[in-house]
Parts: sequence; structure tokens; C-alpha cells
Amino acid sequence: MRAKRALRLAGGRGPGTARESPEDGSGPEELLERVARGDRAAFEHLYDLVAGPVYGLVLRVLRDPAQSEEVAQEVLVEIWRSAARYERGRGSAMSWVMTIAHRRAVDRVRTAQSAVDREDRVARLEVRRPFDEVAESVEGRLERERLRRCLDGLTELQRESVTFAYYGGYSYREVSELLKVPLATVKTRMRDGLIRMRDCMGVER
Repeated sequence: MRAKRALRLAGGRGPGTARESPEDGSGPEELLERVARGDRAAFEHLYDLVAGPVYGLVLRVLRDPAQSEEVAQEVLVEIWRSAARYERGRGSAMSWVMTIAHRRAVDRVRTAQSAVDREDRVARLEVRRPFDEVAESVEGRLERERLRRCLDGLTELQRESVTFAYYGGYSYREVSELLKVPLATVKTRMRDGLIRMRDCMGVER
């Protein structure tokens, strides 16, 4: 992945244009707000900060480098186009970016799974599936739906921590760095979130 490729996709500067250095020491929040005002240099600097974590999270979900690069590029383009939607008071810029990345990665998985499911239905059109297989499929869908509802029931901070750790595969320390909160706070969020998830899912202690 290259910044200039992402900029071309996003309608930004093309190759050969001089790149400014981030002498003002702007953080991701400031950079994102400048991107919302159409600052292309700020987008390049923001790209340098978030491209690695975005690609890492997407790769953990998709397990396919080529698809992960493609989705990561889509995420960077979306950041350029929708930066104005970011609200600093609702969370960190990194959290906002990683949420977009996770959503895009999950959407890609669902799209791929839908294609597989369609092919499977065509192949089995004349084959009657055993009752236990149908029951297992229905049970799996219900379980995923229950999991989604339970995640939605967490606080935003708990959901961020659980999502990064269990969907993104990050360690507690990596989650702490991504969300820019103390390690002890991440552990507390994770513990409380998992307790609520356990109770919601009806898992026995």
C-alpha cells in the first residue's frame, strides 16, 4: 500500500507533488479535523499514522493479504470522504478509524460468505438436507444474532476493547496503545465487558 495510491483513489494529490512535514506535531484528532476541511497534506500524515494498524486489523479478520490491502485502501478512501463525521467528543480518532476498518472487513467477510452460500444453495437445489443439518444452521444464525445484540448492549468503551481484542486479535497492551488509555483501564473494560457478555449469552459460570 502507498499513500499516493490512496490519495489518487480519494481524489487527492497525484505523484510528483512535494510532501509537507508534520512540523506542528499534530495528533490524529487534529489531523482528522484538518482532513475534514480538505487538507490533503494532513491526510498524508494521517495515513502514515493509521495505515499500519488499519491493515493489521483487516488482515486479522480476513486472513488474506491481497484482500486485506484492498479493504485497507477502501478504509483510507472512506476516511478522506467522511472525515467531517468524526466528533472528537465521542471518542478518539484512532478508535473511529479502527471501527470503520473493522466494519469494512466484516462486510467483506459477509459478502464472501453470501456468495459461498448462494453457490451452495444452487449446488444443493435438488438435494434434500437432513433435519439435523438444517437445525444446526438455524442455531448458528441465532447464536450470531444473539452475540451481536449482546455486543450492542455493552458501553462504547467496553465494546471497543472487546472488539479489538477478540475480533481484531490485539493484545491488552496493543489495545491500550490504539485507544490511548492506560493498560489497567483496558483490562478493567475487558473484564466488565466479558462479564456482561457472559450474562447476556447465558453462559454458566
